[in-house]
Amino acid sequence: MNTEEKTIDQKYIYKGAIINLRLDNALLPNGNTAKREVVEHPGGVGVLPIDNNGEVLLVKQFRYPYMEETLEIPAGKRDKKGDSDPLTCGKRELKEETGAAAENYYTLGTLYPSPGYTNEVIYMYAATGLSFGEADPDDDEFINLVRLPLNEAVKMVLDGMIPDSKTQAALLKADILIKQGKIPLTIRKKDI
Repeated sequence: MNTEEKTIDQKYIYKGAIINLRLDNALLPNGNTAKREVVEHPGGVGVLPIDNNGEVLLVKQFRYPYMEETLEIPAGKRDKKGDSDPLTCGKRELKEETGAAAENYYTLGTLYPSPGYTNEVIYMYAATGLSFGEADPDDDEFINLVRLPLNEAVKMVLDGMIPDSKTQAALLKADILIKQGKIPLTIRKKDI
């Protein structure tokens, strides 16, 4: 069965710094029409930093739409044109939010956070071989860093304590890829 919908026309309701809101008329496969509300977003990138102790570095920050603090992988949006290289953007966000740089980056794929109404695509990476400098968050970012063993972070996802979708996906995918040997880690024993 054909499920493709075709755009008849588009009208912008709002154009903002982060999102645009469009109201489209779409032609359905059965010949009927429907209204489609679309949130345009330039997309984002998230990076899961994993240190040589097998710990992940997450950021805790207040998220206004939910009026609560969330625990997330370091992440940020791509430019409005959507033409910035995702990995370059991820490296920038990792440095800004955590002060970290990485020797190795492994793709964790892409995520469509809510395909029913937005065209946002989030690119995800795992990063290893970390070195640390000074963080430089944006003026409107207030971030606390949280370091956890990967297995503890995965348990938090499974227990519903990390609701952010990109963080859930990155943690679960990285955990599987590490166990499969596709993301090599050299875990050093902690000094006692």
